[in-house]
Formats: sequence, structure tokens, C-alpha cells
Amino acid sequence: MKSREIRLVRRPVGAPTPEDFSVESVTVPPPAEGEVQVRNLWMAVDPAMRGRMSDAKSYVPPFELDKAMEGPAIGEVVASNDDAFVPGDLVFNRLGWREAFNAPASALQKRDGDALPAKAYLGFAGPTGLTAYAGLLRIGGLKPGDVVFVSAASGGVGSIACQIAKLKGHKVIGSAGGEQKAAFLRDELKLDGVIDYKAEPSLTKALARAAPEGIDLYFDNVGGDHLQAALAVANDKARFAICGMISQYNVTDAPTVPRNLTMLMVKSIRMEGFIVLNHMDLWQHFMADVTAWHKAGLLTQADTIYEGIDRSLEAFFGLFSGNNLGRSLVKLA
Repeated sequence: MKSREIRLVRRPVGAPTPEDFSVESVTVPPPAEGEVQVRNLWMAVDPAMRGRMSDAKSYVPPFELDKAMEGPAIGEVVASNDDAFVPGDLVFNRLGWREAFNAPASALQKRDGDALPAKAYLGFAGPTGLTAYAGLLRIGGLKPGDVVFVSAASGGVGSIACQIAKLKGHKVIGSAGGEQKAAFLRDELKLDGVIDYKAEPSLTKALARAAPEGIDLYFDNVGGDHLQAALAVANDKARFAICGMISQYNVTDAPTVPRNLTMLMVKSIRMEGFIVLNHMDLWQHFMADVTAWHKAGLLTQADTIYEGIDRSLEAFFGLFSGNNLGRSLVKLA
């Protein structure tokens, strides 16, 4: 089987450019004993991949140069040399950025293609959804009466976090950049307050208008000015779930640090960063909830879809230019 894959050929300085990558064609041999051959159907791109392009120490190893990168994907088994899998099985894997591959059976997780659409396992029923779920319920400690603020609310994680908070009866305020994204938050997700930060001279004042009673839980995907605004408007004993800081990922000079960090002390705010890999124990409860919500028509998965592996870099770059709405997916087959 022939397969194309995207490789990292040099480590980016600042924003990644096409010259940092290459597209290579390889031959995938029949699977060896204990291996399974998979053709990827969908792959996803997310901002955290930028961190793995650096060789700085982190919670996951960096991408190796001149080798195919890795990322979440949903594929179909086409050949198997392991009794646990048969051709036609739908499998989740972390070997995206390639069309096909052989891998040990331990690298694959079966998914039910009849219960949910295949691409849902990269969105609300995948690590993206679990990130939103864990961030709100465990890290943020969502409780009755909370006013919730979500930054990058039209993105993959943010849009699901908004919906979960709404499903649980909370007032939710979301920020996004541009009228199209703001309209999605107002008209599709029915948020209680929407901030188009690109149209606001002061994000802090805009948040204060949207939440005159203050905020109790902040789900942070952006950092920078958004974190500063949340600190200013937060109520006493607010909780901040720090999921990501996309505004800082490509900076080459000093990062943008909120000027009002003393509010953490003054307001007794609890701030905690988290990664989804540390919360896999929630998986069964999470899947039961999102499957039920989906069947009841209560969850909307917004996707920006790119066709073919040749557009996977375009999909990734779009995360930082603000071109994506919801989860950014690449359709591979």
C-alpha cells in the first residue's frame, strides 16, 4: 500500500512555515505478527502540536525531525495480523499526518461506527470533548449558579465547553474573533453573552458589560489579554481552568503576562492548568453523557474540513490565523 505522510524537517522559530515540513510518499508493507494495517479516514490538527515541534522539555516528547508527525486520527483496519482486530474495524489512533500505516495492536482503540459518526470521535466524543468535560467539571469544579466565561469559544474545545455548561443550566459568555464566529456563538450555541474581541477596544470592559455580576469559572484557551480580562472581572474564589494559551505559542520575545496577576491573591482565585491525558479515568462517564446528548440532539459539532493530506498544513496554519470554526479536520479517505 502506498501512503503519503507529513514530516517535520526543521524546528520552527516563531510561526511555522511550509519550509519547516515535507510531504513524502512511502510504501506500507503487509503487517508483521502482532501488527495491524490502518487506512486513516480523518485526522485532526490542534494548537498543542505546535509545542511538539519544539525540542523543549514538555509532557510529551517532541516530534522527531525527518519522521512523520503524530496526531489524533480515526481509521479503518484494512489488514490485521492480530486476533483483536479484523478488517473493517473503526479505530482511534494517534498516528495522524499520514494516510496509512502499520502499528502494534496496542496503539489502536476500537470505536463504534454505528453509535456515532466517525469524525465525532475526533470532536465531541474524542480527546477534544473530554478536555472540555474534564476542564469544566473536574478542574473548574462547575457548581450551581456559576457564570462561565470561555475564550476561543468557537474552537474545537471551546465550543464543546460552552455547550456542556449550557446543558447544565449555566449562564455562558464566550469570546471569539470575527463576526462569523460571533454569530455562530449567538445563533447556533445560544450563548448568553458573546464578545467579538477583534471589534472591542477593551476586552476587559467588554467582559464586564457581558457579565455585570462577575464570572465564577474561566475556561482559558487563549491566555494573554483574555486571562487579564478574566482576572479583572472574576468574583471572589473564582476557578480558572487553564486548557491552552494559543496567543503565546508562536512568540519569539517575552510572553504577554497579565499585569493584574495580584488578583489571584486579592480574590482568592484558584488557577490550575491541565492536560487531558491525566483525566482518562473520566472516559466512561464522559462517553455516556456525550452519546446521550448527541442522541437527544443537544450537541452541535462545528467542523472546518479540509480535503486530502495535501491540505493538512493549511489546516494547521489556519489554527493560528483564525480561519477555523470548531474542530479542524482533514478528510483523508
